[in-house]
Amino acid sequence: MRVNTPRVVVAGLAGDSGKTLVCLGIARALVERGVGVAPFKKGPDYIDAAWLAAAAGRTARNLDTFMMNDEAMGEAVARSLPADLLLVEGNRGLFDGLDARGTHSTGELAKRLRAPVLLVVDVTKTTRTAAAMVLGCRALDPQVELAGVILNRVATARQESLIREALAAVDGPPVVGAVPRLRQAEPLPGRHLGLVTAAEHPDRESAIEQAAELVRGHVDLETVLATASMAPPFELPRARPMSPGLPARVAVLHDDVFSFFYPENLEALESGGAELVLVSPRDDRPLPEDVDALYIGGGFPEMYARELTAARSFAGSLSAAVAAGLPVYAECGGLMLLARELIVDGITHRMTGVLDLVVEHTRRPQGHGYVVGRVDRENHFFPVGTRLCGHEFHYSHVVGGADAEATAAGLERGTGVGGGRDGIAKGRVWASYTHLHALAVPQWSAGLLNAARVFRHERSRVLAWS
Repeated sequence: MRVNTPRVVVAGLAGDSGKTLVCLGIARALVERGVGVAPFKKGPDYIDAAWLAAAAGRTARNLDTFMMNDEAMGEAVARSLPADLLLVEGNRGLFDGLDARGTHSTGELAKRLRAPVLLVVDVTKTTRTAAAMVLGCRALDPQVELAGVILNRVATARQESLIREALAAVDGPPVVGAVPRLRQAEPLPGRHLGLVTAAEHPDRESAIEQAAELVRGHVDLETVLATASMAPPFELPRARPMSPGLPARVAVLHDDVFSFFYPENLEALESGGAELVLVSPRDDRPLPEDVDALYIGGGFPEMYARELTAARSFAGSLSAAVAAGLPVYAECGGLMLLARELIVDGITHRMTGVLDLVVEHTRRPQGHGYVVGRVDRENHFFPVGTRLCGHEFHYSHVVGGADAEATAAGLERGTGVGGGRDGIAKGRVWASYTHLHALAVPQWSAGLLNAARVFRHERSRVLAWS
């Protein structure tokens, strides 16, 4: 697949440099001008991607050279076309990757996409040193096209002028924008795991519009578009489409609590023949009786522990469905929901009890980064030997319960449920801390749909005999 679409990567010198605010502002400001912006987030990130989707008014997809091969990335790009602009938000610092060489960094992704980079620089209490940092980035890897700089958190007009002069004096990249330091509260508040999610923010549109107003007033959007149009064509292969199979109804827990889903995962289920049924445990309604499987993504059950504890009707129906053979695939927050108990700030909350697990939420990350594992025990979702490549980011860990040892995958990299293991497999339940991307692990959707169809067939036989 040959891609000719203009594109640009917005990167930073570090995390929390302000690149998400800038990206949201660029996306919304350009969309309001009639530009079709296809947003992307570099790396395994649900929260920033959801904000980008809200700003651009279309699905935001992840691009990651570690989890995804070229075919998977090509498919993600293809699903975002046609577009007038591919806008990619980086993660961490421009060259921060797996090792000292910056493997799988934002810079490496920019080179793979042949995309120019706009570097967001937090200039708090800095003048000429900002020029040194920018020149250092350009010198470290000249193959990364550092096409411009956006100054962020500028305190005064004098500070901006000094930095512009310092960059011009050493023939540095042009300053494309200078965003002032905000005197009011940040429109994108943070917490553990990153920003407050777009689904939970009390005034999401106002926050995005504030970002757009900052960009309209302080970033040269014409130069942004001109920079993106300089990107030469590049080639990426596409993944083979999944053939649809027999129909199945798959329930998906999807609400403010459980919002961490790659769009490609839901698309893979649908293209494979599934009808998705969105369910919220906060409604405390019984799980629909006519579903063939349940998919629970990640989220923040620790923030809603009291509500989940009170949802006894939902919990009871889920336990009964699992006892009847319903396949359940759960990731991270989903694992926490399936546990018997969830401990938050020393208080024990009753969860659904589908698995005999005690999970404790802590103030420090318990697992963060890429995960590589291999399935080594029989289960209902993956053949033995399946390689699992994904990511984890969790502040909770398993501290007890009889099912804690019932794991089906050994880890080469990552924390999982502990002891180099992940993927608790009990009956037709799979619960892990590892998040998988359907384009990176196509066996995931095939396994879930196969389990759903087996259960659907069993249930139809029972009804036929009754």
